[in-house]
Amino acid sequence: MRIICIDDEPLILQMTVALCRELPEKPDVCGFSTAADALKWLAERTADIALLDINLPDMNGIELAARIRETDPSVSIIFLTGYSEYAVDAFALHASGYLLKPVNKQRLKEEIDLAMQRRGVQSGVTEPSAKIFARTFGEFDLYANGQVVSFPRSKAKELLAYLIDRQGGSISRATAFAVLWEEGVYDRSMQKQLDVIIRSLRSTLQSVGAEAILEMKQGTLRICPERLDCDLYRFLSGDVSAINTYRGEYMNAYSWASQTEAFLDRMQHRM
Repeated sequence: MRIICIDDEPLILQMTVALCRELPEKPDVCGFSTAADALKWLAERTADIALLDINLPDMNGIELAARIRETDPSVSIIFLTGYSEYAVDAFALHASGYLLKPVNKQRLKEEIDLAMQRRGVQSGVTEPSAKIFARTFGEFDLYANGQVVSFPRSKAKELLAYLIDRQGGSISRATAFAVLWEEGVYDRSMQKQLDVIIRSLRSTLQSVGAEAILEMKQGTLRICPERLDCDLYRFLSGDVSAINTYRGEYMNAYSWASQTEAFLDRMQHRM
């Protein structure tokens, strides 16, 4: 992994480079104090991740991100700044992350892990990570080892989405049925059909090593939030990058998600 850091404050640049070098992956890290130096370096080399300050002496960080993307669209951009008002412009460029100074080592690691995971998804390369990530903003997808999980049954995927929306709350089998078949009658035949969906969900999760995120006990089902990463959970915990990533769309395919979407809209407006 190769990371470049651009910041005109010497101490901040030194600290950021040092934190990156402490990552378990032991990346190759280069630091630059000007946009011009970084672009000159990128003209002859490639980078996986670029950590950019917003305010640079020779070029706005947003403009620099655009220039980097022109040179290499695959570079993951993470903004590291004290100016949260630039979030909208940053994420219009599809930035991978947005961290406020002073940077926290654990949060930096999490953002870099997610950025590399997304790079794996886009390129078809599996990152050496067992991390499970649920994307709920926009369309719902589950990622395991950096790749999108394929669900043979769409209702099994919807059931997982609903459990994630419940944030660890348990639901009964009857509730699961009502969510999946809004107008259906929960008779013996449909109970068997629900069994098929639950078995399919468990089988899919097991096939990607994610079975631990689902808990079944005494006829109830729940997701264990502590066993997966999720943009919704980050948003609710006050994570700035997750809050700024949300664009008013939440689990678009499911009508029951509209209530949570309205709640997220209100929360983001207040923030």
